[in-house]
Amino acid sequence: MALKATVFKAQVQISDMDRHYYESHSLTIARHPSETDDRMMVRLFAFCLYADPRLTFTKGVSADDEPDLWQHSLSGEIERWIELGQPDERRIRKACGRAREVVVINYGGRASDLWWEQNGEGLRRLRNLRVWALTTAEVRALADLAERSMELQCTIDGGQVWFGTDQVTVDVTPIDRLA
Repeated sequence: MALKATVFKAQVQISDMDRHYYESHSLTIARHPSETDDRMMVRLFAFCLYADPRLTFTKGVSADDEPDLWQHSLSGEIERWIELGQPDERRIRKACGRAREVVVINYGGRASDLWWEQNGEGLRRLRNLRVWALTTAEVRALADLAERSMELQCTIDGGQVWFGTDQVTVDVTPIDRLA
């Protein structure tokens, strides 16, 4: 019998001073059996970083032809395509041809650094690509916030992100790999 996804609920208050975006989102996140808390919380973090009423979670690790999150225009065009981890360079190039903007949230410690060393030169040529890197400590701290029912706050100001609960706040400063 196949294992089913575990459902997580998150109530997130987002205050993004950089984009002047202030909203509350009630999110349902399905964590695939093969997905870790680290990856699930990076997905939630990516949602907060690019929050928009049309940004949605996809089938993620269950689908080869979809990113982890995406945003469509009202006419159905892909405005934003968000991948996590160390996606294949060909996949990113294809996404750049399909979407107005492609974002990679790169994490995974030494593996993410090696991925960037191998792919960075080719990826720098893509005009509509952003690549952010998170440290292992930041990802671990995000994963420690994971609960089946979460009430979180996310504040973004000057590229710095404070993400957490009433009791614990995680300070995350995504590194722009293309800078």
